[in-house]
Amino acid sequence: EVQLAESGGGMVQPGGSLRLSCAASGFAFSNYDMRWLRQAPGKEREFVAAIDWTGSRINYADSVKGRFTISRDNANNMMSLQMNMMQPEDTAVYYCNAPRNNGPDYWGQGTQVTVSS
Repeated sequence: EVQLAESGGGMVQPGGSLRLSCAASGFAFSNYDMRWLRQAPGKEREFVAAIDWTGSRINYADSVKGRFTISRDNANNMMSLQMNMMQPEDTAVYYCNAPRNNGPDYWGQGTQVTVSS
């Protein structure tokens, strides 16, 4: 059974940091490009960051560039998102995603991140 399990969400003050993790199982994680997306209340789900299967090609949304860092550990089937200098507009449910060409994407259940004073 394919599983993507996010963890590490919570509440943080503006300017603070959180680290999200995504544990993958049930598929060949090391062969997949991976992404983080987020969805704020009343808004569309949006792209946050992506990392290719080798870990060498990385992309960020402009809104998080310079503040967030995506990484992966293929040996342990894990992906992470280090979030620094967080702002209230970063408040959202964050999702781990494995895009697929030959079927529906794999998705985690999401983890809530709230930035508030």
